Amino acid sequence: MITTRGLARTFKTRAGLVEAVRGVDFEVAAGEIVGFLGPNGAGKTTTQRMLATLLAPTAGEATVAGADLRREPRRVRERIGYVAQGGMTNPTALVAEELVMQARLFGIPRPDAEARARRLLAELDLAGLDARPVKTLSGGQRRRLDIALGLVHGPPLVFLDEPSTGLDPHSRANLWGHIRGLRDRDGATVFLTTHYLDEADALCDRILVIDHGRVVAEGSPEALKRRVSGDVVTLALDGDPAAAAALLAAQPNVRAVQPVDGGVRVTVERGDAEAIALMRVLDGAGVRVASLSVARPSLDDVFLTMTGRSLRDDAPAAAPGGAP
Repeated sequence: MITTRGLARTFKTRAGLVEAVRGVDFEVAAGEIVGFLGPNGAGKTTTQRMLATLLAPTAGEATVAGADLRREPRRVRERIGYVAQGGMTNPTALVAEELVMQARLFGIPRPDAEARARRLLAELDLAGLDARPVKTLSGGQRRRLDIALGLVHGPPLVFLDEPSTGLDPHSRANLWGHIRGLRDRDGATVFLTTHYLDEADALCDRILVIDHGRVVAEGSPEALKRRVSGDVVTLALDGDPAAAAALLAAQPNVRAVQPVDGGVRVTVERGDAEAIALMRVLDGAGVRVASLSVARPSLDDVFLTMTGRSLRDDAPAAAPGGAP
């Protein structure tokens, strides 16, 4: 459904050229839910906007829903649904009115557009809200309406940019069910960006991790976590994390050490057996351990191991307007 080869985007700023996306290569099969993960500024939204024809690539090529991204942008737009991070609705319009107008813009006859609107309202738990102004909807309802707008023309491929940002836990859980339904009920392929690791774990068949404009890892959530074998011991320190990390890295049973804010994360085979030994090493060097925890590897641990920073870390945007 998506194939990219060397896809890149460079922005001109006052400080010079910024390489937001540095030549990404990946494929997405039909019927997959694929998560695109990375910290702010990593290139997630820039890549997605290129694939949705909203930004022209600086270099590289891609095929999206069977159409060439550069030579056939109109065919790409006809075959995809795009749900932006900030939403797409007119707050003064009526709910059904918004859906019917969107369908009509894709050339769908009015009777069919109205039928599709009714079906989507029912499937996305918006039945009975068709005559309500959009501005009166709750955050969860408005986000589901955004998704309905991206689906009303029946696209085989749907792009979702941070679909559950700003939603409460109950609304997020409901939205996850609807996103699964896009694949299970409608047979759509879903390509989504997210900062929520639990969202990626719960929804995605496969994950692509991007950092500094490059794809640095890919695989199922479980496969990625298996790449970081062992347990993660996190120690909060009253001392220099970098010095403690260097000390612990020399220990025979330590696989990896990463300084973090206020402490270190240490990967070992068995955290329950090694945690006390690690504390003794630090205590012998005069480094006080304020607290420790032991956990199985997470997606964030995968990102820490591969890139040296947390998936939740913020980074400056690579271009004005938050394009990356």
